[in-house]
Order: sequence, then structure tokens, then C-alpha cells
Amino acid sequence: MRRTFAVLIGLLSLAAPLAAQEAADAVQPEAAGAGTVVISPEVAQAQRAKADGVPVRASDWMVVAANPNAVQAGARVLAEGGTAADAMVAVQAVLGLVEPQSSGLGGGAFLVWYDGQSGQMTTLDGRETAPLAATPRLFQDEAGEPLQFFDAVVGGRSVGVPGTPALMEEAHRRWGRANWAGLFDEATQLAEEGFAVSPRMAAMVAGDAQRLDRHPATRAYFLPGGKPVVEGHILRNPAYAETLRVMAQEGAGPFYTGAIARDIVTAVQGADNPGLLTLTDLAIYRVKARAPVCASYRVYEVCGMGPPSSGGLTVGQILGLLAPFDLSELGPNSAESWRLIGDASRLAFADRGRYMADSDFVPVPVEGLIDPSYLARRSGLLTGDDALPEVAPGEPEFDHTLNWADDDAIERPSTSHISIVDRYGNALSMTTTIENAFGARVMVRGFLLNNELTDFSFRSHRDGVPVANRVEPGKRPRSSMAPTIVLRDGEPVLVVGSPGGSRIIGYVAKTIIAHLDWGLPVQQAVALPHLVNRFGTYDVEEGTAAEALQEPLSEMGFEVAPRALTSGLHAISLGAGLMGGADPRREGVALGR
Repeated sequence: MRRTFAVLIGLLSLAAPLAAQEAADAVQPEAAGAGTVVISPEVAQAQRAKADGVPVRASDWMVVAANPNAVQAGARVLAEGGTAADAMVAVQAVLGLVEPQSSGLGGGAFLVWYDGQSGQMTTLDGRETAPLAATPRLFQDEAGEPLQFFDAVVGGRSVGVPGTPALMEEAHRRWGRANWAGLFDEATQLAEEGFAVSPRMAAMVAGDAQRLDRHPATRAYFLPGGKPVVEGHILRNPAYAETLRVMAQEGAGPFYTGAIARDIVTAVQGADNPGLLTLTDLAIYRVKARAPVCASYRVYEVCGMGPPSSGGLTVGQILGLLAPFDLSELGPNSAESWRLIGDASRLAFADRGRYMADSDFVPVPVEGLIDPSYLARRSGLLTGDDALPEVAPGEPEFDHTLNWADDDAIERPSTSHISIVDRYGNALSMTTTIENAFGARVMVRGFLLNNELTDFSFRSHRDGVPVANRVEPGKRPRSSMAPTIVLRDGEPVLVVGSPGGSRIIGYVAKTIIAHLDWGLPVQQAVALPHLVNRFGTYDVEEGTAAEALQEPLSEMGFEVAPRALTSGLHAISLGAGLMGGADPRREGVALGR
């Protein structure tokens, strides 16, 4: 049967040398106790799609993700009557092959689900866990000082128990309709027959070749003959194809109790900079259904993932702090709009650094942090004309003592986001990651293992006060991933999320404001230039119209720094039909019918 898909493709004509230079030159200092480090970020495309690009329109279903091959796999599942959960499995299986620097079977994810039949919201926590043998000093040297970032990352030390395979299986068990085994067809075929290396992947391999060279299986795959794979090279991954066959036939079980689990443990313990992961750690892993965090914003409810994610709470706080101000009147070109947004973000990040961590281990004042009366009091700090000279955590209501030290954990910008709406009215928002680009650089059975444990604070205490996000056995590290579904009168109106490390929160908040307050169609909202303020410095997206705001923001008292801000926003708006937006900064595609 012939099918007609609407399609939007972010321009793929990346100049690889420029992208490789961006990857090599990117220096992103953060207050992390690990010093200033050179990282391989998700590089921006040299040629961008126009900000006024037309969104994809559809009436039955839509899928938006970071690679055309992955989106085609999800579209096939949706066209054949599958659900958003079915399509997610197909999309993730392909992403782990064609975008291995960002996500995969060796990583973890958060999923937000709106059920079209019941109207219920569910969030699934597929975040990685620390080994039972881990201690708060996992990332400290013999003197108790934090390790340098990449001394902690590369090798087995940083690897947590992968959660993505279990999350894929759990989502399908709860909401799937399609045959499980058939969801891996496209990924298996691509792994066997080969796929063309994308400009982004080639640039990132070139920029990280030295670290990719440290593990034999990783070296053989990404650096054949000692040279990085190049754009257009047909890359085959028979080991990944075999892993997918096992998963198609046996489910996620072998990742946690079978042969794949044994190979993961052997690789982690046998790597240079060996890790602590054991078969017991894998066997006891469970996906957790958690209560969604829903914050009020004007006539909307903005729903996302709660702890161990800081995304839902911090996005909700930013919007709640801005609720008293008429952003629609100010508009997106106003420095005053961005003063308010920037300082609201700083206030929210101050609370994030003090209070947010895995709530199974640390009491988190979830309700207090997004309580309208608390946010109204904090919002009063924004009523001046200039940047706040300094910010500090607030004191939300809570029934526990809140004696925590401020956290300084690093989160690196390598992740991917999937947004899907199916014909049954279900909506899925899932952000998926292996943390830093290429994770721990340890490859097993055709997939890379995560370095998620470096999302914990390297410091366990500060001036004798414990850090909430310190390493503890079995704990899940705090994340900024912010898969989000916005509701109005109980019905979804926007499905959105992004990669980008701790800047994810700012990217998602900006897109929600752009669509809901400034009335921008979803593609324009996604493509709107970024301005992000987390810890005091106002990052403005270089090479965009955002640079025009550098001077007025500086005059308000902000320290402003132009830089590449490479989000990977993928969004779907719902109303009179569906409209999809794919971030022009990456290789994303929206498909719908």
C-alpha cells in the first residue's frame, strides 16, 4: 500500500572540517570541582535551516527524532497501526546505531507518557544506577580531591547499570500493540548492510579520536586502520545486529542476567580505569514508574519527569517564576524578556543545586519547589530593572530538614530526544542518553556503555555538609533531561524535549515560552536562537540574532558570552491537527501522516 508522509529534514550539508574544529575547540568551564576541560560536544551544523521554516503538518500521527533513518523506522510502525511506545522502540534501536555518540542500549532514559484513552500521565525512570560497591569517594583521588573530568569518564569507573533496554521493554509491555520482534527490523538491517556515516558523527569521531583509541573494540569500530571514519563511509556493525536479534527474541533479559550482562561486566572490570559493576548490580535493576511533576503555567499544566531528573522541577520553577510577567507583550526580541527569563533560570538553578537528587535516597521538596505561593515570593526578586547581583537557594516548604550543600556536578551535552503522537491519541516524550559524547568509550557487542555516574557530584561534602547528589550504592545520578508534555484542560498541546546537558532546561523552557507566550509555530519555536543563563554567565547563541541582545544584557549587569548552543529540540504541537518541529542545529526529521 502506498503511503504519503509529510517530511521536514534539517539541512544535512554540514561542512565536516568546520564541525570537527568546533568539536576540538569547544571549552566549557563549569563549577564542577574538576577544572576546565576540553570536551567533544554535539557540534552545530555549519549551515542552518531557516528559522521561519514551515512545520510538518499531519492528522493521524507524527514522530520527530534526531536521524532520518530512525524516524523512518518509527513512521513505518505508526503507519502500520503501532502505538507511540512501539514506534519509540524502533526509533531507539536505530538511534543507537546511527547516532552512537548520543544514546543507545548502553545508556538510560526518561519517558513521559500521556494515555489517549484514560487521560492519565505516567513517567518511567530508566536512569542508570551506581554499583552496590560504589562509595561517595568514587571520583576522588587519594587525597580526597575531585578527579579531572576525563580521568573519571574514560574506562569502566564511570559506567552505571544501563536502563534503556529495560525501559524499551517496559514501555512496550504497558502500551505496545505491535509484535515486539518486528520493531527491530530496520535497525538490524542497517547494522548488517551498513549505513552512511553522517556529517555529525564523522566530525565527532574525528574530534574524540584520542579517547576512542583507548578501548580495543571501540578503536576497531570508529578508527578502522587507525583513522577516524569519514562522512559517507558505509559503516557495518554485525555485533550490534546480533545483539538486536537476541533482544528481539528474548527481550531485555539478557542485558541483565544473561550473556550480554556477563560481557558488560567483563568489559567494565577489564577496562583501563576499571569499574565496580557486577552481575548482581545488573540483575537487580528495575525501571521505576514515578509520579509526574506538573507545574501550573498560565492556563497550562507543564508535566515532566521528577527526581532523579531535575528537568521537570526546574522547567516548572522557571515558568512559575515568570507567570506574573506579561511575556507575550514584551516579545522574543526584548532584552527585558530575556532579563526575566535569565534571572528566573538562575533562581531555579540555585534550588536545583541545593535540593534535587534521587528521591529514593534524599528527601526532595518536590511540592514545595513548585508551590505557587513559594514561586510567587521568589518571583518578587525579578521586579527590578537590572540583573540580580547574586542568587541563592530559597526555602521551600518541606517536612524534613534541608541541610544540604550546593552541588557542582557536570553534565555534558550528548543526548537525544524523541517526540511521538500516535493515531490513538497517545503522546510520548523521551530523552535518552549515554551522557558524554561516546559515553565511557567502552564498546560491548556493538554498543557503547554510558558514563552516567559522572553526573553525580564528585564532592561528597562541602564544609562538612553533605551534597544531595553525592555517589551512593544503587543511587541514580541527578539529570537535567526534561521530556515534557504540556496540557490544557487535560489535553496535550505540546510534546517537547532536547539534549544539551544542563542547558536542556533552558532550551525546553525557551521553546515552551516561544510557542505558548509568543505564539510561534512549533518549528519557529524550536529554531528560535538560544539565550541560556544557569550559573550567572548569559550564554547567547553565536552567529544568530541573539547576539544583538549581548549589549543590552551587558548593560543590565549580565556577563554575556556568545557560544555554540547546540540543542536537539524535537517537538509536536497538537490542536487542529499535528505540527512537528525538528531542530535545524542537528540532523533531525519530522514525519507524519
